[in-house]
Amino acid sequence: MQPIPQEFRAAYQEHEREMTIRKTRLGCLLGMVLVPLFGGLDFHVFNHDQAWSFLRLRLLCSTLMALLYPLLGTSLGRKYFRFQGIVLLFLPTATIAWMIYATTGAASNYYAGLTLVLMFLAVILDWTFAQSVISVLLVLALYLCASLPTAAGANAPIFVSNLFFLVSSSIAIIAGTYFHSQVRVQEFVFQSELDKSRKALEASLTQLKENEAQLVHSEKLASLGRMSAGMIHEINNPLNFAATGLFTLRKKEKYLAPEQREEYADVLKDVEEGVNRVKTIVSDLRMFTHPDTEERGQVIVGEVVTAALRFLNNECKDQVVFETEVPAKQVVWANKNKLIHVLTNLLQNSLDALKTKTFTGEKPTIRITSRTENGVCILTVRDNGPGIDAAHLDKIYDPFFTTKDVGEGMGLGLSICYRIVREAKGKISVKTEAGKYCEFTLEFSAEKSAANN
Repeated sequence: MQPIPQEFRAAYQEHEREMTIRKTRLGCLLGMVLVPLFGGLDFHVFNHDQAWSFLRLRLLCSTLMALLYPLLGTSLGRKYFRFQGIVLLFLPTATIAWMIYATTGAASNYYAGLTLVLMFLAVILDWTFAQSVISVLLVLALYLCASLPTAAGANAPIFVSNLFFLVSSSIAIIAGTYFHSQVRVQEFVFQSELDKSRKALEASLTQLKENEAQLVHSEKLASLGRMSAGMIHEINNPLNFAATGLFTLRKKEKYLAPEQREEYADVLKDVEEGVNRVKTIVSDLRMFTHPDTEERGQVIVGEVVTAALRFLNNECKDQVVFETEVPAKQVVWANKNKLIHVLTNLLQNSLDALKTKTFTGEKPTIRITSRTENGVCILTVRDNGPGIDAAHLDKIYDPFFTTKDVGEGMGLGLSICYRIVREAKGKISVKTEAGKYCEFTLEFSAEKSAANN
């Protein structure tokens, strides 16, 4: 028998168990039908007075095989599945052997039933080599027990002929079983190695696609950074002029008539909000034009989470449940301010998403968890909001892509998060299900050496 590689041995044994149980069940079904069916020969061909007693014997054999069938599906049946296969073969063999003994012994025509059993063993069951040897010896032993008392005298030539045919058939069946066992092992090992290679290839292709997507996205961000560098300078100058003018106008407010001051203050407030909005946009764009300009170090994750939640405290207003599970003193290698920026952006997105969903029976919830696996800190932000549409998943990190209404966001938040995480040699990914949840996962190294690789 060809040896099975250690890595496939357990899988092959389980495969053989399932195949043997399946074939044994098929044998039970065929035996339940064929054993009583051949009783017609007792009445119409052999036409002897024991036909009715033989029919009862056949029905008993069929009933026992019917009882064996459900047993194969139990834990006991699965444990002793090979033994039950031998029992399955023993039942019709013993039935035929008794009919040989009860009629003319060595000269009995029921000898043909044993050849049918051997054919059944070779073609249908296709058991293991050891199982086939035991089964063949069992058939021969029962035939000898049934025929030897009448094998002498005139029956001797018939007995020798039948025995020679049975032994020859048995040798052929054992040789064929051995060959087929070898082939089954080779096919299983080949298929297992093929599956292993296929899975490795799929994993490699997945990684290549991820790397390609990251490279494409990094190039997009780099292009945006180059384009934005000049824009920021040109925008900042008029912004400074506008801010100076607003300061001057604010000082002039005291010279207005009292009835004009309220309207004047409202107009100035609107202008200041507009200018501040433009400043925020410029600040976000600057994140692209000056990557990696701040130092990184060991950052305590709990402090980052606390700071991000503090910034958003006014927006929550006790309407959202925050759940945090962050180990004490857990650290990552990153820039603290940028990491706070990333977490704040993710939390803000979750808050915005929760506002768009109608909750019944549950509360709007944001869950922040963190753990360390193999030197990597894994930080997740999960909300039970409406999730992200599958059609948008490949665009969420693109600059200026947003599903929010005009004036509610430029679509730079996740792009900035992506860039910050990549600068820190980390990873960002998302899992979502429409209408149920959205979960962002950040992965950072906890050690400087790994983060610089």
